[in-house]
Amino acid sequence: MSPEQHRNDAVAERIAHIGDQFAIGGEFQYGEELRNGHINTTYRACYKTEDGHLDRYILQRINDYVFKDPALVMRNVEKVTRHIIWKLMRRRRDAAGQTLTLYPARGGRNYIYLPECGGMWRCYNNIEGTHTYDVVENTRQAYQAGFAFGSFQDLVSDMNPVDIKESIPDFHNTPRRYEQLLDAARRDPQQRAAECSAELELLAQWAPEFGKLIEMQIRGELPTRITHNDTKINNVMLDEETDNAVCVIDLDTVMPGLSLYDFGDMVRTATCLAREDEEDLSLVCIQMPFFESLVEGYLDAANGFLTPNETDNLAFSGWLITTEIGIRFLTDYLEGDRYFKTEKPGHNLIRARNQLKLAQSIRSRMPAMQRYVQRLLKAYRK
Repeated sequence: MSPEQHRNDAVAERIAHIGDQFAIGGEFQYGEELRNGHINTTYRACYKTEDGHLDRYILQRINDYVFKDPALVMRNVEKVTRHIIWKLMRRRRDAAGQTLTLYPARGGRNYIYLPECGGMWRCYNNIEGTHTYDVVENTRQAYQAGFAFGSFQDLVSDMNPVDIKESIPDFHNTPRRYEQLLDAARRDPQQRAAECSAELELLAQWAPEFGKLIEMQIRGELPTRITHNDTKINNVMLDEETDNAVCVIDLDTVMPGLSLYDFGDMVRTATCLAREDEEDLSLVCIQMPFFESLVEGYLDAANGFLTPNETDNLAFSGWLITTEIGIRFLTDYLEGDRYFKTEKPGHNLIRARNQLKLAQSIRSRMPAMQRYVQRLLKAYRK
């Protein structure tokens, strides 16, 4: 047996062991690791039922370095998925194919702790007939991304934010993220700060604007809502035949927050054709047709509950969240790459420079972006 085959067999045995802990019917056939996420470990397992049908499931370990209280994360996920299923059923839509569904583990909970496999695991349905993209390829996909996350916000808009707890405190607190960056730069544990001087100087120029949305929230000018907080295009499941949005996934960061956090991250991930680790920065810029389609999709789904202060800051949120993610990548690089998975030396610095270049591009187009938002809102009012 080759070393590669031995590794594959060991992974399959591990996946089968984890799957045995959940209410999955049938005989295990095969398993594979899904590597398109930064945080959690994710496997897909296939089982054959008694009638010969093949069913697939998602097994996922919650990263307890990132999520200090995995049980809290699961309580949030359970509440949100139950509410969405209830809403979809009331709207006479098939809930099973349009949202994540948790499968119970041994003992009755929707998760199980397996020390021999690294910690807490859960099991989801695999949403069949769908796929994802890591980068938006056309304006239709941008529209669908906006519509998907706008629909998610609409589905949970009648939930009380108090019922959902913060799984990562200060997750989108940009001033706090900036303070953490400055602290990492001062300590410089990996002796990397010197090569980040240009990025640190740029962020110092922008720093006075980092608190704008939080200050508006404190003054009651922006409502606290339940938000997804990780609105990348690869968290939207799209129908394989039509490319229409089916549902959103990866609910670990669902928390009380601002709708603008979600929209801002969509601008970051759905309006640029380059990957977030593209090293040729000449390719990193906002594409206005993609932004326009994104806004159209989002407002088609969410316009009914958004306030004027929220829509007035849609363009600003794109710049802020893109900058914040750049700050987080840069901080992780200075700290020794402890948070985000990396695939090569300097990966987080490459990501940071990429995101700050995109933030500069967004900043230069903000007036045009906001004018387009206002034109759309006028059309809705007619």
